[in-house]
This record gives sequence, C-alpha cells and structure tokens, in this order.
Amino acid sequence: MSPANEIRKSKAERTSEAREKARLIREAQLKKDKRNKLLIGWGIVVAVVAILAVVALVVTTTMRQNAPIADQGPTPANGNIHGGITLLANSEVAKSEPATVDAASVGEPPQAAPAEVVAPGAQAEAGKPVKVVLYIDFICPVCKNFEAQYNEQLTSLRNEGKISVEYRALGFLDSRSSTNYSSRAANAAACVVNESPEKYAAFVDALFAKQPAEGSAGISDNDLKKMATDVGAKPIDTCVDDKTYRPFVKFTTKEAAAIGVTGTPTVFVDGQQWGKGASAQTPFPDFLQAAIAAKG
Repeated sequence: MSPANEIRKSKAERTSEAREKARLIREAQLKKDKRNKLLIGWGIVVAVVAILAVVALVVTTTMRQNAPIADQGPTPANGNIHGGITLLANSEVAKSEPATVDAASVGEPPQAAPAEVVAPGAQAEAGKPVKVVLYIDFICPVCKNFEAQYNEQLTSLRNEGKISVEYRALGFLDSRSSTNYSSRAANAAACVVNESPEKYAAFVDALFAKQPAEGSAGISDNDLKKMATDVGAKPIDTCVDDKTYRPFVKFTTKEAAAIGVTGTPTVFVDGQQWGKGASAQTPFPDFLQAAIAAKG
C-alpha cells in the first residue's frame, strides 16, 4: 500500500503507541538499572571479601609472628650451645654436636654493668687460630657498618687460617620492627646453616646488604626464604614457617643479656672484649693483629 493510501491512525491510536513505546523504554531502563545495581552490589561484595581476606592474612601473619616462643628447642647442625656459628677458612663451618637449649635455665641480666664481660666459649682452644666472636643483630645499622669496614679483613685472615669468626645472632632489636624481624632473620640464618652450611657466610652478607630500616616490618618470611635459595642454599621454607630455631635465638639472646652484653655489635677476640677498658681507643684491626701476633 502506497503512503497516499495508508490508513491514517487516529490520535488516540498514536498516543497509545507512544505510551507503549515509552513503557517499553522505561522497562528496559529499569532492567538495565537493576542489572547495574546487581553488578555494583556484587562488585562491592567481592571487594569487601578481598579486603577481609587481606586483613585476615595480615592478622594471622602478625599473630603467628608474635606468638610466644618456646623456651626449649634444638641447636642447628653446625651451631653451638652459645648460639654461635663459626666460620673457618673458605666458608667452611665448624661442626658441632646436636644439642637442646633451654632459655628458662638462663639467669637474669645483671643490675649493674659488669666491669668485664666474660663470653662463654669465646676463648680459642690451645693451638687453634685466634677466635673472633661477634654478637650481632641483623637489623642493627652499627653491625652493618662493622661488617662493611672489617668483613673483608676478617675473611682474608680466616682464609689464611689465622682466625675463626663466630657469629652469635640475637633478637635484641625485635622491638625495632613490627614483626620481630631480628629473631626471624636469625632463625632463617640458623635454618641455612642447618641445611647448607657452606652458604651461611653468603646468607649473612645478603642479610646485611638488604638490611631493612629500623622501625619497619623488616624482610618478610617469604623473602627470607627466597634470599636463601638466591645464595644457593637448599630451601628453608618449612624451617622458617615452623620457627624451628627461634628457641635457639631466644636462648642466645637471653644468655647474652645475662653475661652483660647490652648492645650490638659486641666483639671479643680470644675472650677479650674490644672497645672496653684498655682497648677503648684501639682500632679494631690493631686489636686483632695484636692478638694474632701474641699467638705466635
């Protein structure tokens, strides 16, 4: 039918059709709005669930990291009962018999600083190289500075067989991080020496090279695990997650305080503390060389 012959709709019919179109448009818009609201609602739900999951993870991790540590626990393979790991020539580590330590057996710190701090096991045995014992904390910036200044010399003398270097890692500065980083890092180092003693020196170097700022959360457990494998050590995941050597670190920290160690680094050369008394003004290299010379 041509337009000229098309039946003209009445005004009422046109009005009715317009209303129907408007109704259909409104219904389509309402459906669209409803669909958008549902999508927004579900998006909010998903976002809230994700946020809650993150919060739960943070809370769980914090609770796990700050959970009480048992007093009694094993020493790592190659670690002694005073918390020490002794490096010999060419990254070799001194062997130690397996043992159990108990922090509850350690006395309280002295009320007054002793005139002389006597560190157990810090004197070299007869006929053995000069023994250097370092009480350290892995978040301690002064410890990092000490390593930066003297590690090359210590390593050279170690490789020449003139000295041994024993690290006793403490949790003195746990309060300087929100996650007990000092003890966590010391535990990770103990895990490394237990699994891969030849990589211990490299791991200690890595911990100081990547030392976090005091007051920060510190390096995460996952990153500590990765750092261990990055230096070529065997995986320490289970050891870190189980806090296997945290009692060992707790014992070492308490014993250090009990003998009068009040800060890190505290350094002994064949049982004599550097930087105290007669050695207060003696540069460390001179103090060390004097002990080597006296050994003959």
